[in-house]
Amino acid sequence: MAAAAVVAEAPEPWPEVDLVEREQRRELLLTGPALEERVRAAGGRLPPRVFSLPLLHSLEVCGCASLREPGPGLARGLPRLRSLVLRGNALGPALSPELGPLPALRVLDLSGNALEELPPGRGLGPAEPPALPQLQSLNLSANRLRTLPAELARCAPRLQTLNVARNRLRALPAELFALQLLSELAAADNELQELSPAVAGLPALKTLDLANNQLSEIPGELADCPKLKEINFKGNKLKDKRLEKMVNGCQPKSILEYLRVGGRGKGRGKTDGSEKEESRKKKRERKQKKESGEGEEEEVEEVNKLLIRILHVSENPTSVTVQVNPMVKDVRPYIVCTVVKGMNLRPGNALKRFLSMQTKLHEDICEKRTAATIATHDLKLIKGPLVYRAQSPQELKIVPLGRKEIKAKDLVRQLQLEAEEQRKQKKRQNVSGLHRYLHLLDGKENYPCLVDADNVVISFPPITNSEKTKIKTTTSDLFLEVTSATSLQICKDIMDTLILKMAELNKFTLENKEEQSLSDTEADGVSGPFNLQSNQNAEKDSSSPLIVEQVRVVDMEGNLKVLYPSKTDLDITASHITIIR
Repeated sequence: MAAAAVVAEAPEPWPEVDLVEREQRRELLLTGPALEERVRAAGGRLPPRVFSLPLLHSLEVCGCASLREPGPGLARGLPRLRSLVLRGNALGPALSPELGPLPALRVLDLSGNALEELPPGRGLGPAEPPALPQLQSLNLSANRLRTLPAELARCAPRLQTLNVARNRLRALPAELFALQLLSELAAADNELQELSPAVAGLPALKTLDLANNQLSEIPGELADCPKLKEINFKGNKLKDKRLEKMVNGCQPKSILEYLRVGGRGKGRGKTDGSEKEESRKKKRERKQKKESGEGEEEEVEEVNKLLIRILHVSENPTSVTVQVNPMVKDVRPYIVCTVVKGMNLRPGNALKRFLSMQTKLHEDICEKRTAATIATHDLKLIKGPLVYRAQSPQELKIVPLGRKEIKAKDLVRQLQLEAEEQRKQKKRQNVSGLHRYLHLLDGKENYPCLVDADNVVISFPPITNSEKTKIKTTTSDLFLEVTSATSLQICKDIMDTLILKMAELNKFTLENKEEQSLSDTEADGVSGPFNLQSNQNAEKDSSSPLIVEQVRVVDMEGNLKVLYPSKTDLDITASHITIIR
């Protein structure tokens, strides 16, 4: 009888937790049919053992209809947690206990639950001091929320992306517009009746989606958001019918300009006659400048600008296409690609400067590859179409930069051993090189990879590229990719920055005459007369534009997912750059 009692009280097995404890992993994923029964046995919450993993950086629990609350001890037991994904469960109607404080958390996904409110004490955590001081991405979509907590901006002051789509919100709290770093706000498919003019208080806002709400007006102050590139107001019955027609068919730039001048003829401030007079005045000024020689200076200044020309898919029948396999959704779902032609990496240290620039971007805006990863390839060595997919570590093979062909599983293990040896030699916890990014793959059943038409893996983000497509001094046409587990907009922003830096480097190389670098083995077959011709053309090409070709990212059925650069990408206002579209 006693033995039977012991068997009845035996805890449910949690092999995933055992594995994380045993191997001191930083990522824990709980999903699948077996999870349902175990959570139900634990009283609709996670077992306390989950909250006794102090090294954990990422916790993901998805698709469990039995999970009604995370359980007590989360904040206290997981102080290093950076990513918390509790998507598609049954959390609600509030969070009990509240989540925070989680001082290191950057990504929080509570989408697809049954949350109705997030009040103080049963929400995200306290506002003073901030419960989520490092949070950058918050996803509350597909719940039943009628209001957002007024203290959200103080609870998560560094928030950059907020998704509250598909709820029952009737208003956005005024305090929300104090988020100085907020760049993406998605609130489509709610019951919003008004957008406050205080939206102008979001200086970093780039994307605003308020489609399918109950808005009757759009405040003119929206046009004062300096970085706003993408807006969506479709599905709202606006009083201004001309504006309603514009939001369903015009580009964001045209809509914002209409709002800026006050809508339907208001605020334009100039009659047709005064506009003509203004035009004549400008012509006279240009003529006077030309006669005095100032016009020549302006022409010289225009020549000295960085020129970037965008080649559209319709102009390029041989454009590269990237297919995305749905398996990457659970690994690293976001990818943006493009082609850049016209780089000159031959002279002096041009290639070294290019590679150093890429490393610096990885350290800075890519946040040491945690936000995104850049990969650059020699276009001539790529055979399309390309496929972005996920493979098991045992099946994925790659020839990493500077190494021989190896399975991904063995490469990761090799890098782990190298990292351990590096720690022992330098007697410190931190490591350098690729070893710093190994934790980003912890707990992943499959690894992301980009594969060419010959089924050769050319990229294994966020770890390495293939030796096959390595950039050399002879490379002039490049295929660029940016991948992320966080956000598509992050990929686009980083690609914008990468192309701008490439244009600046190219102009520097062309204007500063350096001797050709022929020390690389890849330049062995280049003849003397060819190099001489290159030098002679360098000065001539100093004002030639860098060509940026659009690349389509599609699903496996060929439906468009991403086109880069689109009309809203590379929207650079710097005075030293000219974008030719």
